[in-house]
Amino acid sequence: MKKIFILTGEPSGDKLAARVISKLKSIEPNISYECLGGEHLKKLGIKSIFELEEVTYLGFTKVIMNILKIKKKINETAGKIIEFKPDILFSVDSPDFTLRVAKIVKSKNPNIKTIHFVAPQVWIWREGRTKKIKKFIDYILLLFKFEKKYFEKEGIPCEFVGHPLLEEDDKTKLDLNQLIEKNKAIISIFPGSRSSEVNTLMPILIDFIKLMNKKYSDFIYVFHSTEKQKITIKNFLMKSDLSNFEVISDEKIKNHVLKKSIFAVAKSGTISLEISSRKIPSIIIYKINFINYLILKALVKVKYANIFNIAAGQMIIPELLQSKCNPKEIFKFVSSFLEDPNKIKKQISNTEKVLENFKTKNLPTDLVSDILKNSL
Repeated sequence: MKKIFILTGEPSGDKLAARVISKLKSIEPNISYECLGGEHLKKLGIKSIFELEEVTYLGFTKVIMNILKIKKKINETAGKIIEFKPDILFSVDSPDFTLRVAKIVKSKNPNIKTIHFVAPQVWIWREGRTKKIKKFIDYILLLFKFEKKYFEKEGIPCEFVGHPLLEEDDKTKLDLNQLIEKNKAIISIFPGSRSSEVNTLMPILIDFIKLMNKKYSDFIYVFHSTEKQKITIKNFLMKSDLSNFEVISDEKIKNHVLKKSIFAVAKSGTISLEISSRKIPSIIIYKINFINYLILKALVKVKYANIFNIAAGQMIIPELLQSKCNPKEIFKFVSSFLEDPNKIKKQISNTEKVLENFKTKNLPTDLVSDILKNSL
């Protein structure tokens, strides 16, 4: 029986990998799997060698403080993969972790085919990484067409497959009345999947909602959470005096809630693709500690944080970062959109233009699963 090891480093990668592997299982059932993954891969019945939280770190300072622990986990992970002897090491995103593991695995067993999905963002910073990657990665699968030139320049086999999160995957109908009060318009909130993100953003978001409640009475705020962060988010909300909120973690319900939303406030990241593909207007928020911010500012070579703004070369989705990520600014931007339908129409029109360049003729999940199947 052929074997694949799925290597992720954070919840977003776990979610992407699970979509692909779910498809692969349906077309080729005779494959054995192990993984380092989270709740999505576990739901497919795939054993994870560690809890995902053990390798998920955010920010330079946190990495520095945990450098010995991270190195140990990299070596342990590589050892487990080599012991499993997979035909393919399928690494997904989190390049600072997954690619370091892949490098060790390839050096110990060159016969293991290494396929990496979600290329490191060399167009943002550290373009020199491509020279190193070519030594131990056999194939890179790209989310965005414009990335090809960076890897082709170094002679690295690569393919533009698109982003699975752009797929419309759920045609079932769901009655949200049991979850959401009737006559309440939904504003979706995405506070992040990492503990550090949730702990930083939740107090800001709660105060933002309080400002909204002073002006509007017909909104309910639905927090989209991972299973791991659900209790933390609920604890924050229960300590507030808010009552017009819900916290959801079920993926199907989250998808239906997002489609029914009139607006979204989201942590910077790939969730922006899901939001915009559903034609929901949004703003992006993010905040990290000041030292990390200074380091990032010195290294990053793009003007914007959001992929839509980077691709468009202009601010089409507002970004409230660092000091601008505060309750008053978020309230100001959200209310300005809600009271000006033309602003909403313009943002949706602009994001749709960008999305056309992100899409492939075939479904991304089909493309990636076929590549894995044909590589066995």
